[in-house]
Amino acid sequence: MSSSAFLPAWPLAQKRAAAALSALLCALAALTGCTTVGPDFKPADVDAPAQWSDRHGGSETLAAAASSTASLPADRWAAFGDAELTRLQALALQANQDVKTAALRVLQSRVEEATVSAQRGVQVGAQGGVSRQRQSEYGSESRLVSAIGGSNTQPLLDVLSAPFTLYDAGFDASWEPDLWGRILRSEEAAKANTDGQQASLRQVGLSVKAEVARSYFVLRSAQRQRLLTQDELAAAQEMESLLGAQYRTGVADESAVIRQHSQVASLQALLPPLLAQEAQAMNQITLICGVEPGGLNGELLAKRMSRNAPALPDLRLGLPSDLARRRPDVAAAEARLHAATANIGIAVADLYPRITLGANFGLEAVGSRKFGDWGSRQWTVGPSLSLPVFDRGRRRSVINLRELQQQEAAVAFQQAVLKAWHEVDDSISAYVAETQRDAQLLERVRDAEDDASLARARYANGLTSYMPVLSATAALLEAQRDLTESTARVHTALAALYKALGDDGEGRIAGT
Repeated sequence: MSSSAFLPAWPLAQKRAAAALSALLCALAALTGCTTVGPDFKPADVDAPAQWSDRHGGSETLAAAASSTASLPADRWAAFGDAELTRLQALALQANQDVKTAALRVLQSRVEEATVSAQRGVQVGAQGGVSRQRQSEYGSESRLVSAIGGSNTQPLLDVLSAPFTLYDAGFDASWEPDLWGRILRSEEAAKANTDGQQASLRQVGLSVKAEVARSYFVLRSAQRQRLLTQDELAAAQEMESLLGAQYRTGVADESAVIRQHSQVASLQALLPPLLAQEAQAMNQITLICGVEPGGLNGELLAKRMSRNAPALPDLRLGLPSDLARRRPDVAAAEARLHAATANIGIAVADLYPRITLGANFGLEAVGSRKFGDWGSRQWTVGPSLSLPVFDRGRRRSVINLRELQQQEAAVAFQQAVLKAWHEVDDSISAYVAETQRDAQLLERVRDAEDDASLARARYANGLTSYMPVLSATAALLEAQRDLTESTARVHTALAALYKALGDDGEGRIAGT
């Protein structure tokens, strides 16, 4: 049964007090949220270059003479044309521990948002208890009895000090109007923290995908180079055998045999580092994917990178700056600046009075027989005021601290923006330079292939010995090995560029 059911039994003065309290509640409700102290956050204007290109770094030797702007594919990681890479990246996003930690921080921030928003509602609590008590005959409660009791003092004290059982139960409710926007600013700060954690999650996910790609390209490059080195070693050993036979018949000089033997030893020395590089890359991939060492070795060794991968984007013309405006680290820095700005409002609101409207209703009785009767009711209702008067400047110091923290967050934001622009510019320059080197090495491979074909044709027609065929084959294998390494560097540079741009075109990580 609610307390409003008993209003008719109240005296007129109590009814008037209730009416006045209702009017006060309506007035405070109208004022709630109308005044919000502290500065309002305004998204920062990011001063980005209109166009990124390798010219920004001061070099114009890499730029191509053209008039249009390059573009990136919508699904950027699919540009590599490797389904195994895509599968490993998806596995890493699901199993990587850093991604899981970042996702849990997002969930924690959302819970904190709900906790802060809960301050807006009415807080209701219930309590009840049963206690056995005895009052002291010489305590503060007995002073009045001793003063007015006269000859009945001792009997009265005996009654007061007799043990009794006290039953009580009831509920209380309170509500604090957000007169100065303290709760609103707290919600704003909590929301900004969530935005920052979501941006950090995107950054972690993008870093994981880029690191998987880098390790994957290192692995495939090491595997390909190892196979080419083994073929080159076989050709060199065959050449050494021929030179040895010629030396024994007096046709060749011993110095040629020694030089060829040194070449064989050099090629043999290349194999252990390549095997170690291959093993380290596989371990790195399994670590990122949250798998025990060796857990992915079978499929990583069984599959090879396709030699007919699609053409990678040509970025000699640069990129529009809009592609990097959504970098997660910049978004996270802006969210921290937003939260720091909102915290100033929270500190300023603490300078003003706080009003809490409260009410409680309960039942209290000595002994269980009367507990629950209407006569055992008790209630209170009314506002309470908390007004800061003197705290030796503590609240003002907190405001100064929050303002300094906001300035620090603003500096960190500008630093994040500046760092982002430099990383993008450096990544474009590195990618363009490596693609041009790769193109030159491809021309070298084609020339070596033509030379090897010509040598085999001459040998087939009896115009030369087999020695030029072996030499041309070794040169071709060496050129292919250099091209393989360069191609891996191109892929790695493009993955670094995707990470620098900060948005891989695939949206947020699933499950967040």
